[in-house]
Amino acid sequence: MAYTYDDQNIFAKILRGEIPNDTVMETAHTLAFNDITPQAPVHVLVIPKGPYVTYDHFCAEASDVELVDFARTVAAICADRGVTADTSPGFRAISNAGDHAVQEVPHFHMHLLGGRPLGRMLARA
Repeated sequence: MAYTYDDQNIFAKILRGEIPNDTVMETAHTLAFNDITPQAPVHVLVIPKGPYVTYDHFCAEASDVELVDFARTVAAICADRGVTADTSPGFRAISNAGDHAVQEVPHFHMHLLGGRPLGRMLARA
């Protein structure tokens, strides 16, 4: 599948420094920042610095270094924010991909949410 990356999306602009953000953590390949409309006490967005549209696109085309950096950054943020499942009641990681999932920004991003009970993710049909 061919992915078309829109370099004018809001996360691309954040990565270029055109739009400010509340940075939580930054590495060579990953940027994490607080969501501007948090849905939980902990609500951090984690994005790769590369031009990936969705999680599957990132997993298919990112380098091993990018993949590991992203995963380790997620783990570090969970530990830093005190939401790891071994030391707290846990967290939720969400990545929406495409129209059916209501992906609003066409740059792969993961929402890390925690700090309160989050309820069921989807209503049962």
